Amino acid sequence: MRRLFLLSPSCALGLYIILDLICVGMGMGVPIFCILIGPVIGWHIGRRLIATVTQTKQILRKALLYAAITSAATFIIMAILWGRWLLILFDPGTDYINLGIPMILYDPKASFIGWQALMIVISPFLQFLMTLFGLHLTLLVRLRDDGPSS
Repeated sequence: MRRLFLLSPSCALGLYIILDLICVGMGMGVPIFCILIGPVIGWHIGRRLIATVTQTKQILRKALLYAAITSAATFIIMAILWGRWLLILFDPGTDYINLGIPMILYDPKASFIGWQALMIVISPFLQFLMTLFGLHLTLLVRLRDDGPSS
């Protein structure tokens, strides 16, 4: 387990991208598992930063940076996967009802636009928040364990 925390950042990023692709595939293009794996990734980032960085300011800066990098990786995957569907917005003959996406709004075209925004923009942001959540929980537990005893 210790070797997992001693990986170089580029190797850890490569492993994360593979894990992110697997999670996207398990969700059949919907990044629900990418969002759910966020706290685990945050835990790993937190443990890694605690082991390598001593100053709290640097830990928090790097934590935000690493969470943004993981979110950006998911954003790029989602943009590649779902972005090509944006071209059908300019086709007047598109039947939005039979595309197979959920009708989350009253109009089929508005539902399609909402679905695209949800997949490409909102899902990576939710993953960013979940990663920060796991990371901050890790830091809080560590601070509680290292805090003064009463």
